[in-house]
Amino acid sequence: MRTLTHTVCPEDAGRTVLFCLKKYFGLAEGAVSRLKWQPGGIVLNGEPARVTVRVRAGDVLSAQVGDTRPGGAFVPAEVPLDILYEDEDLLIVNKPAGLAVHGRSEKGDLTLGNALAFRYGPEAVFHPVNRLDKDTSGAMAVARSGYIHDRLRRMLHTPDFRREYLAVASGIVMPPSGVVDAPMGRGNAGWKQAVRPDGRPAVTRYETVQVFSDRTLLRVTPETGRTHQIRLHMAYLGHPLVGDALYGTPDPRIPRHALHSARVTLRHPVTGETVDVAAPMPADFQRLTETP
Repeated sequence: MRTLTHTVCPEDAGRTVLFCLKKYFGLAEGAVSRLKWQPGGIVLNGEPARVTVRVRAGDVLSAQVGDTRPGGAFVPAEVPLDILYEDEDLLIVNKPAGLAVHGRSEKGDLTLGNALAFRYGPEAVFHPVNRLDKDTSGAMAVARSGYIHDRLRRMLHTPDFRREYLAVASGIVMPPSGVVDAPMGRGNAGWKQAVRPDGRPAVTRYETVQVFSDRTLLRVTPETGRTHQIRLHMAYLGHPLVGDALYGTPDPRIPRHALHSARVTLRHPVTGETVDVAAPMPADFQRLTETP
């Protein structure tokens, strides 16, 4: 069980345990309420503590923030997995294209959940943060507790959690850089999304990295996180991603849409340090960036 500990600062002397739990650990009211009934959930100087107790400078406050998953939630499966960053709170995985994040398709395909259960055990906690489509490759953050997941989700789409993608779009994208501000909602079929005036706000920034004869390599930064946002926004511009059968057309050069999560940069929710991780291009994507 993950336990966080902090020594009370002089300026917080006289404050309540509740105040300190929120300030030092970023715990929401609901999380504090759960800890109150958990044995050893809130400890002050080695003893269980009520949230109304007033602290003194130098007091040591601890909170249990970990959680466990019932065994069998994911069946372990030996799937090759590239871990780009790992500590007791957070993983950043280089997810391969073709691997769903969780859930089983009707065909029984393996998922990232199965791969993590094999690596860390079937009770390992698995909370995807910046979830990627099945056929999108690259860097994806995974929280190792509900507490860390909540902290990171609150950071998403802020300067504390930045995502950078590489995409290969069909045609020569003009202008070479810009912002797509087009609200999104459900389309008419399945998972397909659509630009709709009554949709949720969706903003994508892009800039050209390299121009080829029939396609453009882009660096893309989403400011919101809608389903299929980059894919739909590029199609909305008239430049669907190469290989995107849903919003464009299939392409024999790549068996999927050409989208890769190239970099994740975030402020660690516990240490406050910057975690900056890059995922190398997979072979199928790289081939599109090497030929004329």
